[in-house]
Amino acid sequence: MELDLELAGRTVLIVGGAASARFALARYVHAGAAVSITIGADAVAPLGCRGVDRPKHLAGWRDRVDGIDVVVLVDADADEERMVRAAAGRRTWILREAPASTAPIGTVTLIGGGPGDDGLLTLAAREALARADIVYVDRLAPHQRLHEYAPGAEIVDVGKTPGHHAIPQHEIERLMVASALDGRTVARLKGGDPYVFGRGGEEVAACREAGVPVIVIPGVTSAIAVPAAAGIPVTYREVSRMFTVVSGHAPLDDAQLSALAALGGTIVVLMGVSNLPHLAAGLERLGMRADMPLAIVERGTQLSQRTTVTTLSEATEVSARLRIGSPAVIVVGEVVLLMHHGEEADRISRDVIALAGE
Repeated sequence: MELDLELAGRTVLIVGGAASARFALARYVHAGAAVSITIGADAVAPLGCRGVDRPKHLAGWRDRVDGIDVVVLVDADADEERMVRAAAGRRTWILREAPASTAPIGTVTLIGGGPGDDGLLTLAAREALARADIVYVDRLAPHQRLHEYAPGAEIVDVGKTPGHHAIPQHEIERLMVASALDGRTVARLKGGDPYVFGRGGEEVAACREAGVPVIVIPGVTSAIAVPAAAGIPVTYREVSRMFTVVSGHAPLDDAQLSALAALGGTIVVLMGVSNLPHLAAGLERLGMRADMPLAIVERGTQLSQRTTVTTLSEATEVSARLRIGSPAVIVVGEVVLLMHHGEEADRISRDVIALAGE
């Protein structure tokens, strides 16, 4: 729905079958319009949901659009030229929208929701949510306006917290596949990017094994977006010409820590708060200098974002003292000292800077 018109209280006629027009119906009802939908030949019928009426003036609607503010053509056989002629001289908008799938097997779309700010959802992500019959959503995915973005969809929270998986991964995959096999259009909304520590590859494999069509919409990864929200560039000319993204979910062994310490550049650690003591001590023990700058960005891109700047050797003590918690992104490297924290950063993120020793 791309219409620069206040729809609350407007009369909207949707031309199409109940199944093929279900997404258009949901969007216009959610926008507050009084909606009727054609089913079959000239029949005009409600679908039994709030905001859907059967206005008496719609008899012979194919040639008369009196009293109708918007006609939405979803039926592929609808005569658009005829509608345009009927609307000539009247204040009636004629729109055409693609019909929803009515195939016996539905589809699954894995959506990267970005680091949490719904302004960082891509256009492709928004479009996929608008087409969804059901949305399986993660804890760190953007929730604030989800009912607006997917107005006709069932929303199922399958989020996990550190150390507590209320719905195991294999069960999430089973639910997604089962919904698609029932003919539903499934959206799987994940935080960040589905293929960056998001187990998206496993979910794609489960769909393909079941014969369910699946596509992936990349998301803005928190590995880059969260440092950026704190004003930290992960690369900078003559300071850092590379960055390494590491999962902190499980402790790294000495060989991995030694390689990181020797590699140089910037280290970005996701899901690493609980293992920060092991990480910091290991990097220092295996060759990284003790005063290497280290930043921890909690709740990146959210209004409650907080950035703590310290050093490698003091990170564990500072983290405990300030009660730093998940979700957080850890940045290790000289780029931390290049952090820009001015008026604009304050306005956008309400960042709080905690310097070691304060």
